[in-house]
Amino acid sequence: MAPRDLHRLAEVAQKRRHDLGLALNDKNAQAAGTSKGTWQRVERGEAIRPTNYVKIDGLLKWAPGSCTAVLEGGEPVPAAPLEGAPGVVVTELTPELLDEEARDVVQLAAIATTSGLTSDEIRALSDRVVADLKARGLF
Repeated sequence: MAPRDLHRLAEVAQKRRHDLGLALNDKNAQAAGTSKGTWQRVERGEAIRPTNYVKIDGLLKWAPGSCTAVLEGGEPVPAAPLEGAPGVVVTELTPELLDEEARDVVQLAAIATTSGLTSDEIRALSDRVVADLKARGLF
């Protein structure tokens, strides 16, 4: 995995917040399911829990996985609402990024809910989940 560029995410996130006209306050943070302190840590270039990055994505009206993409040298993907379908959001995530995000979710869930699994077993589990989702046409 490439080194994470927290400083770059801080700059990109702060610019996006300003472009959207969002105040860095408790009300906006709570609407996204996070705290103002977590949001401030992102903008100071400090690490946060991996599960909170998707909340920051939502706050900044980015597709899930955008913060992670920025951390790894990529670009955020703006979330765009479908015309005539309130509440539905379309994203331009690549299949590779979608696979990676699914693997990350499974790995975090495995770490949080099981004990004694090796890192190889956790990776194998996440690969299997992605393969099974694809086989069922859900990916």
